Amino acid sequence: MSNQPKKLLDQVRDAIREKQYSIRTERAYANWIKRYILFHHKRHPRAMGAPEIAAFLTHLAVDKNVAASTQNQALSALLFLYRHVLKIDLPPVVAIRAKKNHHLPTIFTKEEAITLIAALTGDNRLIAKLIFGSGLRLIECLRLRVQDLDFDYRQISVRDDTGQIARLTILPESLVLPLQEHLRRVHMIYQRDLETGHGDVYLPPAAAQKYPTAAQDWDWQYLFPARSLSRDPRALPSPSGKATGEDLLRRHHLGESGPQRAIRKAAQLAGIPKPITCITLRHSFAVHLLESGYDVRTVQELVGHKDLRTTMIYTNFVNRGPLGVRSPLD
Repeated sequence: MSNQPKKLLDQVRDAIREKQYSIRTERAYANWIKRYILFHHKRHPRAMGAPEIAAFLTHLAVDKNVAASTQNQALSALLFLYRHVLKIDLPPVVAIRAKKNHHLPTIFTKEEAITLIAALTGDNRLIAKLIFGSGLRLIECLRLRVQDLDFDYRQISVRDDTGQIARLTILPESLVLPLQEHLRRVHMIYQRDLETGHGDVYLPPAAAQKYPTAAQDWDWQYLFPARSLSRDPRALPSPSGKATGEDLLRRHHLGESGPQRAIRKAAQLAGIPKPITCITLRHSFAVHLLESGYDVRTVQELVGHKDLRTTMIYTNFVNRGPLGVRSPLD
């Protein structure tokens, strides 16, 4: 057995998994740290510090013209590296900051949303309906578990990266029967997986420790399972003990790229001349609630914004048209 220390990026991944960050955060942080090292000609981060971080962030803002949120993610990744992996306290990082994007989001009219959804089929149509009808982010929709749907109270539980319920949002009445029919099809996939010796799904570490056999429970299965089984590099041992780690085949949830492509294609078919992604449906959910008279704090809770100022952006759309402010001249 080798006594050589782990490579730096492996140490980063271990630290991220210990803190139960998502696999998306893990990949993003590892990518930024790698880019940081390559930018400085493969110098080890221990030999660098705040000035080198500032130079890299300035390069992103000035040369790469990245968005402010992208630059902030890069900074978060590097601060994580120094604080939690290298155990180095850094002085304040002073860099040229990327300009914030002040563009208003694209919004569907209700007619456009209905036309778009009608142009979709299968799981993609149901995903679009959930995003528009419940205000979910795409990744939140894809990560939904069977138990997150409460048909009695018409609500959906949205979980954070640790598996804890972060917020509740509405389950549209019109989706009750379609979702119940969808669950019957998902249950058939689940039963087939169990019969072939599988049926495990990924559980956040805290949930896996609290519920040791839950990885094969129906309640924890994904609402939108992937088409095929795959290996999860973060996998915990199977309850059956037959496989661990990278050898454990699991059925993950659908990826984000499929629904995104389907929605862009549907918008083209529907003749909607707007720059459209899945988040357009989420933005539209918030605007239409405000137009219907719901207060901004209620909308903030439903969409899961930490800062009320983010939700207030949607009021720009409410102040237009017959539901908005009327001019004294009119």
